[in-house]
Amino acid sequence: MTERPIVLGPGEGRAYTLGPMEALFKADGAETGDRYCVSEWWLDAGRSGPGPHSHENNEELFYVLEGTMTFLVGDEHVDAAAGSFLRLPAGTVHDFENRGDARAGVLNVFLPGGFEADLREWLARDGDGDRGGAA
Repeated sequence: MTERPIVLGPGEGRAYTLGPMEALFKADGAETGDRYCVSEWWLDAGRSGPGPHSHENNEELFYVLEGTMTFLVGDEHVDAAAGSFLRLPAGTVHDFENRGDARAGVLNVFLPGGFEADLREWLARDGDGDRGGAA
């Protein structure tokens, strides 16, 4: 884990494209000792997210940065406008999608971290694009 401060401007971080989603990782892995992961997730209007899933050992926090993101939380859909906050305990089935007519984005905190390592493995297996970026 690095003890150096992390200071990133808008749009900075490690960027990945996953089908209709764009992810921008701000801190994960070696930077946090896998204690947490911080990333932004962006979807254009009318686009689906990752699909329903759960993380048995990880809690997730979401804060809507822009637009309105529709979240599946358990078996309920919630329209979350900019400024909305969600806490999803470990094991909660969830998903997100942009049903609106404008781009939408969320800030995600994944506890504990290590999510980016899994993401890189999925990208390598599925052949999707890592757009690089600076940390």
